[in-house]
Amino acid sequence: MTEATEQAVLRQVVVKAPLERAFELFTTRFGDIKPRDHNLLDSPITETVFERQVGGRIYDVVEDGRVWAWARVLAYDPPHRVVFSWDIGVQWTLETDLANTSEVEVRFIPETPDRTRVELEHRHLDRHGPGWESLRDGVADDQGWTLYLQRFVALTEA
Repeated sequence: MTEATEQAVLRQVVVKAPLERAFELFTTRFGDIKPRDHNLLDSPITETVFERQVGGRIYDVVEDGRVWAWARVLAYDPPHRVVFSWDIGVQWTLETDLANTSEVEVRFIPETPDRTRVELEHRHLDRHGPGWESLRDGVADDQGWTLYLQRFVALTEA
């Protein structure tokens, strides 16, 4: 894992998976990577969906049937990278002004035929406006992107 800079959070892990498998697992099993208790609605999450194309969404479906889309897929370049928006504001609610959203880029870099380095950069956090530092601190702590990547490592080893 690496550091949080002033306006970006940087994390990386190495997984025991070939490049293509690492990318596919990250995008098709994102619901297993994102903890179910990372939920901003008042109903339990039944699934998290990552739509694998530019213009797709990342969204949670909750038990009462509501769908909460909290990210938009901005770039989809298998098996090398994916970029999505972070449409959650500083109050941990849905940000409806898209000018006030940040972005997450996940890069997949082969280290050996069976190992892939995964670099995650959550950038442009200052776009969220006043209080953006608290959002940065939230995604940078052990329950933020660090936890997601730890869960991804475990998924690749299962």
